[in-house]
Amino acid sequence: MLTLPPSVKIFLFAAPTDMRKGHDGLSALVVNELRADLFSGHLFVFVSRRGDRVKILAWDRGGLALWYKRLEKGRFRLPKIREDARSVQMDSGELSMLLEGIDYSKVRRPKHWEPPSRRSVSQKNAP
Repeated sequence: MLTLPPSVKIFLFAAPTDMRKGHDGLSALVVNELRADLFSGHLFVFVSRRGDRVKILAWDRGGLALWYKRLEKGRFRLPKIREDARSVQMDSGELSMLLEGIDYSKVRRPKHWEPPSRRSVSQKNAP
């Protein structure tokens, strides 16, 4: 499981990507297609047309980092993406499952606990 701070966002590029693209080609997609800040520290995920290769681009301490994974068998299970969407935002758990080949659309997650709002707490404590 990847452990990333909540401030790091993960964007899955919606269109299949030519895996011959390197740092510069993928950077151009981030800036021109996604209209995103390349230097934000967020992760940008690209999947090949066949769905068996993934590249992840991120800015890291003065340089671009590129991570690449090729499956020897099978395909990555992508989330449903609207036709008009340029990207889909994911969390680190979803990215981990994607990289492991897990179809996370079939995974049921428990509801996250959130602290009660101040208003509901103050109503309970009212005389």
